[in-house]
Amino acid sequence: MTASKKTGASGRTILFLIALAFFGPMALAMWMYFSGQDVELGANHGLLLEPFDNVAEASPELRETVTAPWVLAYVNRGDCGDKCRDALYLSRQSRTMLGREMDRLDRLFLHGSVEPDTLFLDQEHSDLARLQSAGLADALTQKTPEDVASGGFYLIDPIGNLVLYFPPDINPKDMVADIKRLLKISQIG
Repeated sequence: MTASKKTGASGRTILFLIALAFFGPMALAMWMYFSGQDVELGANHGLLLEPFDNVAEASPELRETVTAPWVLAYVNRGDCGDKCRDALYLSRQSRTMLGREMDRLDRLFLHGSVEPDTLFLDQEHSDLARLQSAGLADALTQKTPEDVASGGFYLIDPIGNLVLYFPPDINPKDMVADIKRLLKISQIG
């Protein structure tokens, strides 16, 4: 009789552990939701630009210039000096680091009225889309948070929404991690 009582007790323990494994996370989630616990879902390295603005409306030529659904834009209104060239290099390396996903992202260079060095761009950045659009450049730079350095990179989604801003001093691995995460969960493009 003691053997069956022992089996019954261990069976109840196993059943309790199975129920705990199923209902425990649900109970924890409900407690966090109803108690107002703030949960950080991810560690973005770029800055999420909310509310999302559709910058494609500010510049209809954007979709005529790029072919990929996602766009990594860089704005430089003046002469493309060393800082500009370093930023273009960083964007090229970041796109290359995407690996097989790099076809889903185009790089866009928004320049001002000063025509960029086309020889340099053709030799070093042949895959770089170029556009002179004051409206798009204004739409992007107006969304740059005041407390961060300007001159960074803007990520535009397939719908034309401005999603993330990456400061100019960002580590390329961090930028690529954010972009890969978005490409992975994206249902469009």
